[in-house]
Amino acid sequence: MHSLAPLPGNRQDASSQAGAQKSSWRDTIHAHPYAAAMVAIVAVIVIAAGAIWWRHLIQYESTDDAFVDARTVAVSSQISGAIIDLPVVDNQIVNAETVLVRIDPRDYAAGVAQAKAQVAQAEAAVANLDAQIDAQNARIEQAQEQVRQTQAALEFARDENARAQELLKTGAGTQQRAQQAAANLQQAEAAFAAAKANAKAAEKQLAILQTQRTEALGRLDQARAAQSQAEANLSRTEISAPAAGRVTKLSAAKGNYTVPGQVLMMLVPPEVWVTANFKETQLNWMRRGQPVDIRVDAYPGRIFPGHVDSIQAGSGAAFSLLPPENATGNYVKVVQRVPVKIVFNSAPDVFVGPGMSVVPTVKVR
Repeated sequence: MHSLAPLPGNRQDASSQAGAQKSSWRDTIHAHPYAAAMVAIVAVIVIAAGAIWWRHLIQYESTDDAFVDARTVAVSSQISGAIIDLPVVDNQIVNAETVLVRIDPRDYAAGVAQAKAQVAQAEAAVANLDAQIDAQNARIEQAQEQVRQTQAALEFARDENARAQELLKTGAGTQQRAQQAAANLQQAEAAFAAAKANAKAAEKQLAILQTQRTEALGRLDQARAAQSQAEANLSRTEISAPAAGRVTKLSAAKGNYTVPGQVLMMLVPPEVWVTANFKETQLNWMRRGQPVDIRVDAYPGRIFPGHVDSIQAGSGAAFSLLPPENATGNYVKVVQRVPVKIVFNSAPDVFVGPGMSVVPTVKVR
């Protein structure tokens, strides 16, 4: 199929229409010069405002996935017992070492008294053995002295027997005298042997006493450890605040029975910060120390100054209970969120608690 060429008359009509349009625009501008100038000025202002807005926008990163965070303390009991006093109420501000809960201490006070008695008994046993060891050392010295005496008597008896036997051989001595000297020698040898045996037995008895003393010292250490444990349990009948903060989620009540590990209340310290979950694509220019404007939803119109403290080494999903495993199954790329810790430059003059929603804006450039 062949296209038909425009007729000369049609060309003239199109040219005349374009010229008419140009003439109409020009005529309109010439007819309304002030309106045309205003439109041009508005267009320039809009373009300039858009450029300024864009330049301002790329200097900041913001997110509404942010909340106030704190290291709350779970106050729990370490012993069992009935709660006899609860000096605090809900949302009360307390200082460090303030008594929060008192548990019935009577059973634990009796345990301390019993432990002290066992310590005293063990100390008496050790002292008794020390006295026995001292007495045994005296017996050993006595036995050793007896050994020295019998040894001297034995040497004298040997010399007497040798002289008597020599005199008997030469005829200068009598048979009776020689027999008497031999008998005396035998008695001296027996006495010396008995003295040595007695000294050895005394030394062995000393070793037994020393072993018993070591055992008694072990029982004393055990009794002292039991006393320390009893005193620690008694001190735990008063539960004090580990730090200053506000009492929240109070579940304890006077008269209730508590068991070890049971959470009685939560303690929120005054030190709070903001955990902001920025997209990973927003972290390119974010650095520690950059200024932050913090807007708290509870206080519209207020801006609290802060700064970036740190950026978590990993996305939030990586540390979740079931982290994603992208190496298996079908993979769909999702922009991850990375927690950023933002701290207030100064403590807010209004109440700001964990979980409250905030919108931080970080100046990154």
